[in-house]
Amino acid sequence: MPRGDVVLTCETYEEAQAAVDVLAKADFPVSRIAIVGSDLKTVEVVTGKLSYGRGALAGAFTGAWLGLFIGLLLVIFSPTGTSVSFVVAAVLIGAGFGVLFGLVSYALNRRRRDFTSNIQVIATSYQIIADPDVANRARNLVAPGASWGATASAPVPPQGFTPPQPPAHPSDPPPAPPLEPPPAT
Repeated sequence: MPRGDVVLTCETYEEAQAAVDVLAKADFPVSRIAIVGSDLKTVEVVTGKLSYGRGALAGAFTGAWLGLFIGLLLVIFSPTGTSVSFVVAAVLIGAGFGVLFGLVSYALNRRRRDFTSNIQVIATSYQIIADPDVANRARNLVAPGASWGATASAPVPPQGFTPPQPPAHPSDPPPAPPLEPPPAT
């Protein structure tokens, strides 16, 4: 487990990655940093129902890729010239074996798992941790409010905007705001 001082806590991995990118661009020794995810959760999103047809189709795709790979290897390392038809035959044979293995696999696991899904491990927060002797420099580079941390929701003043200036002398009245033309309709 990485040890050190917490430099920044982010809600998403992309935010933590952006902060480390800022440090890398500032010639910070990023080898002394770690991104640590906390409160891990497993999320499984069900993508569909399994059937013999889906099992056969998935097996065919896997077998075809394996057949293509083996066919190309044999063509590349063959001492005699082979043709494209050899590769096509290897893809078809691979797809055939893939269908067979896909059907057998589905038949054996049918009642235990009748659905397909994608599984992810997600953290609820990510901490950037740095070695104690470089942590303050890292904090200064990625401090909230620094130019890298500006979010899309932060208001951006229009180009040419100058904030109102206080009166030069306390007894002077404040300057009148400039007149703006009415918006075009």
